[in-house]
Amino acid sequence: MLDLAASLAVPGDNKILLVVLDGLGGVPRDTKTELEAAWIPNLDRLAARSSLGMTIPVEIGITPGSGPAHIALFGYDPLEYIVGRGVIEALGIGIEVAPGDVCARANFATLAGDGTISDRRAGRLPTARATELCALLQEQIPRIGDCEVIIRPGREHRFVVVFRGPDLSGRLTETDPQHTGVPPLPVKALVPEAEATAGIVNELVRRARETLTGQEPANGILLRGLGELPRFPGFADRYKLRAACVAVYPMYRGLARLVGMNTLEAGTTWLDEVEAVRRSMADHDFCYLHIKDTDKAGEDGDFDAKVELLERFDEEVLPRLLDLRFDVLCITGDHSTPATMKRHSWHPVPFLLYSKYVRPQVSIEEFGERNCLRGNLGTFRARQAMALMLSHADRLAKFGA
Repeated sequence: MLDLAASLAVPGDNKILLVVLDGLGGVPRDTKTELEAAWIPNLDRLAARSSLGMTIPVEIGITPGSGPAHIALFGYDPLEYIVGRGVIEALGIGIEVAPGDVCARANFATLAGDGTISDRRAGRLPTARATELCALLQEQIPRIGDCEVIIRPGREHRFVVVFRGPDLSGRLTETDPQHTGVPPLPVKALVPEAEATAGIVNELVRRARETLTGQEPANGILLRGLGELPRFPGFADRYKLRAACVAVYPMYRGLARLVGMNTLEAGTTWLDEVEAVRRSMADHDFCYLHIKDTDKAGEDGDFDAKVELLERFDEEVLPRLLDLRFDVLCITGDHSTPATMKRHSWHPVPFLLYSKYVRPQVSIEEFGERNCLRGNLGTFRARQAMALMLSHADRLAKFGA
């Protein structure tokens, strides 16, 4: 399916905007999800003129990470194109990752006196403080043996570690157990040739803990998504699109760079991002806009905050995006992050597609999970979304005679 859509893609003038409200999908608290509880009149009016459906990010019943969920939305099979989160984060903050480098996405964390994790995010450490601690770690741990260690800050409690040296392998497990009350996990090799690299990474973790002694709440680190640079077919060649990314967080900028999108300066606020989208239209015909805050509220278990963020998007952002008059506007999420669960989930994700070529819904006047389940697009895999966007932009040629 993906190769078919790519083979039929043609250049054109119509412009596409993909808006990803991170973690959009929810699970009801009492009777309504966050999206259904929000007062979103602009989204509701748009839904009545759009095609609706639900996407499955990876496969039925599988809870996705943000990486594979986005890879699918960009029109790649996430089971074929597997990439570690560390590579994505490294690219997102501008590190030039070389073949053979092993990258890790890292968190500052809080460890209790018995060595167990009490906070996986160190209270969402401010970016400025995390930057100071990254500089301290870099000064104290520039190398491990003949392996160079590169440590760079991201946003808040997040940072990146790149291991650069001979004969490294990214086939490694993670140190983050994904919950508190237990100690960090040791890194293990998944293949024999990764044994030496596992030893290097475990030595970094040990030395980082020594260096961070007394730096509470950031007295430890957790490493996730260790891996090496994969090769992706370029987005421009694949879909005949000049693509731009507008995202604040490094990971999502890294995902876009991985497939060959231009990453634009996005500022710090939602309105900054809208302005960047507007600027993108002169030189690009596809723009990916990422909104992170909805996912953060879901992971924090704050149902009401997620509702308020959706209402803010509806009032402050959506009217400005509509004024830009993209030929195709798609609004969806990469995955579901129900506040009632405080984490990503396997639930299908609401999907809205607007263009002059859509077949509008029958008797649907609100944008929410239940109405998207009734939508005329049905439930489909997220990797098919690019074909829908391209066809509704009149950017796919006819198949066959």
